[in-house]
Amino acid sequence: MTRLWITGFRSFELGIFGNQDPKVTVIKFALEKLLKRALDEGLEWVITGGQLGIDQYALETANALRLDNPLLKTALMTPFIDFGGQWNENNQAQLQQLKTAVDFTQSVSPEPYKNPQQFKNYQNFMLKHTDGVILFYDPQADESKVRFLYADMQQYQQNRSYPITLVDFDRLQEYSDEYAESIREW
Repeated sequence: MTRLWITGFRSFELGIFGNQDPKVTVIKFALEKLLKRALDEGLEWVITGGQLGIDQYALETANALRLDNPLLKTALMTPFIDFGGQWNENNQAQLQQLKTAVDFTQSVSPEPYKNPQQFKNYQNFMLKHTDGVILFYDPQADESKVRFLYADMQQYQQNRSYPITLVDFDRLQEYSDEYAESIREW
């Protein structure tokens, strides 16, 4: 798998309202472990969107890994040209900083936001231009909009090889325990 999409929960869906939240550390620990395994298997590109939460944590983690893996490339794809424009100033600055840190950034639609179909077009683009996905999502979290994305990924997977690595709350807890153990050993 050379082109990997990483996406999932938004930060507010995880109860994260700032980058200093300890949950962010655990998520980035999980991402680092998953990405290192993928690098060993031939990963070349980490491709994701700019949503607050897993998307941005994935890019931050992948960009940090590029120091030891200079062949790894990162891409930030947004659904439409003015994506994030309605966010507060701090979140907009964070998105802009990520755009300058990646190897490639582009909007799937060159138009400003017009309708929800742009999100569907973005999702279809991502499925067609990646070889698999790491999805931070728990099917028990029915209130998350990610459930629609997960269902579409499963549908897409029925007609082609498209591995979905699901990181649910139980798996996140395992990463949390592993992280806690690793800092105790330090």
